[in-house]
Amino acid sequence: MTTSTSALTDFQKAILQGIPQELPPPKPYDPNVNHAPKRKDILTKEEKKLAVRNALRYFPKQWHAVLAKEFAEELERYGRIYMYRFRPDYPMYARPIDEYPHRSKQAAAIMLMIQNNLDPEVAQHPHELITYGGNGAVFQNWAQYLLTMQYLATMTDEQTLVMYSGHPLGLFPSHPDAPRVVVTNGIMIPNYSKPDDWERFNALGVTQYGQMTAGSYMYIGPQGIVHGTTITILNAARMVKPDGDFGGMLFVSAGLGGMSGAQPKAAKIAGMVSVVAEVNPKPLHTRHKQGWVDEVIDNMEALIRRVRQAKANKEAVSIAYWGNVVEVWEQFAEAGIRIDLGSDQTSLHNPYAGGYYPVGLSYEEANRMMAEDPERFKELVHESLRRHVAAVNRHAAQGMYFFDYGNAFLLQASRAGADVLKADGTFRYPSYVQDIMGPLCFDYGFGPFRWVCTSGDPQDLATTDAIALEVMRAMYEEAPEEIKPQLKDNILWIEHAQENNLVVGSQARILYADAEGRMRIAAAFNRAIREGRIKAPIVLGRDHHDVSGTDSPFRETSNIYDGSQFTADMAVHNFVGDAFRGATWVSLHNGGGVGWGEVINGGFGLVIDGSADAERRLHQMLFWDVNNGIARRSWARNPHAMNTIRRAMQQEPRMKVTMPYLVDDDLLDALF
Repeated sequence: MTTSTSALTDFQKAILQGIPQELPPPKPYDPNVNHAPKRKDILTKEEKKLAVRNALRYFPKQWHAVLAKEFAEELERYGRIYMYRFRPDYPMYARPIDEYPHRSKQAAAIMLMIQNNLDPEVAQHPHELITYGGNGAVFQNWAQYLLTMQYLATMTDEQTLVMYSGHPLGLFPSHPDAPRVVVTNGIMIPNYSKPDDWERFNALGVTQYGQMTAGSYMYIGPQGIVHGTTITILNAARMVKPDGDFGGMLFVSAGLGGMSGAQPKAAKIAGMVSVVAEVNPKPLHTRHKQGWVDEVIDNMEALIRRVRQAKANKEAVSIAYWGNVVEVWEQFAEAGIRIDLGSDQTSLHNPYAGGYYPVGLSYEEANRMMAEDPERFKELVHESLRRHVAAVNRHAAQGMYFFDYGNAFLLQASRAGADVLKADGTFRYPSYVQDIMGPLCFDYGFGPFRWVCTSGDPQDLATTDAIALEVMRAMYEEAPEEIKPQLKDNILWIEHAQENNLVVGSQARILYADAEGRMRIAAAFNRAIREGRIKAPIVLGRDHHDVSGTDSPFRETSNIYDGSQFTADMAVHNFVGDAFRGATWVSLHNGGGVGWGEVINGGFGLVIDGSADAERRLHQMLFWDVNNGIARRSWARNPHAMNTIRRAMQQEPRMKVTMPYLVDDDLLDALF
């Protein structure tokens, strides 16, 4: 941007200023915003002094007397120092890319993505800089946001911004082929990666939980998971009714926050009746206002009557129950209501700090107890999980298909002593990756490819939809039979994307695609930008919940059976490999989905601008980003992955992947 200083807007001036030159007035706490619950008091007196000392290092000494008292009060009242005083006055949303002051177009795209993550229409707890999952943070505090945006606005393509768990370490000399930003979140020494370690070190202001796409600036609202949720629910329903007639089927789950808000929309797309329970009224009413939920009911008798009616009429309708999901499971069992599909998407990676609300307590009572009496709260969570599982088991005995939706439900329920284990110590119910996403998508290379139109123009998004549909249809005609079902579902998805009103926040789309599909779609977008059919650059990315982005033994890699599901080489290599193959930014996180210390995941963002350079980057990076994971799954002896990597080696003769020799079971059985 070459605009003179005098011509800058107030928004641009605020971005370029970074930390204000004058101390801004305090900001009142807004009760109308959905706020994070108070975190438990875990620091010693000396550690609290250190937390305040750490926070004050962002500010000049003359402000310390005022801010020290204020930050100490925040720490006492909220369990964290968010620096509310420094929250910007301008509205928070993704602006068209040219409205950002910048010297690097790639950096401007990253600013757009950060603001989308913090948009109140998108973020779960926007004033606490938390995008989704109860603790999935973009930054730890507002000073970090201000400094990061200033760095991005002033950096060139000869620099790289280094991010330490929300803290902008600074700009370092670099080169155009290097990432503009390198992000890590929560990368801990292994012995310091327990849940209470997160509470302590986050309160100290030295690390954060970035979830998957929150701290890597790639969240696109509930749409980001709704396609995968639709694929999951469709294929789960096919297990119950292979004929594909899903009218009158009932799906029950919990959670209407960030990622879990996709559930009712996906079930409706699949043609079912859904009931999703939520105890927090703010996200519930947000999803209703946005059209992701059709009806809200807060009375159990009324809910039972409405569900019976909807099932009898075979309606495709989404119902939100304002209350605890344990009540739904128990009361539906007593009423004899058949549930066909069941799951849970509460934030059980964070069970004792707002991720799971135990039955029998009001939302307000639970929030008080988790901060004031955390041990008693933990006991109630465990009691609730035991009741929860007991009710699920009753429905499963009547033929319901239940699956763990990657939120650590089975893991935390087992730790609570719930009846969720088989005699051999394995879980009674499958992970959705084990039964559905792993064998049907990930092993074939299909995963959640994303793109964001930085113009902010809905017409650009419509153009990208049309381009992606054209590519998918051409691929379907050429594809081997084994991947035609996946392509068919994806064609159906993108055909109806506009009418399903999926956009919340930025003009973004998600589409499950394999490596070939991602490269062909991205190349077609790049041509359209060059030809002027798309007005501005496009950000390419994906959910970390993908073929090779995440090592997570209870979710993404739960269908790895060679014993390596507890290793994290794949995610780390994914992060490193994307960095030197042309990604615009890369991220590596501890935690995400199933919890701190339970998973390592890597992500990327890639800006394409119509240039030959962008064409080079997208081919060399996207090919690796997918096939790294296919090769690992092939080495684990997953049959579909072995076939997929052989096909990839035929397409790219420079790739030579080590293939496993298969061993006869009889030979091993005779040994032991």
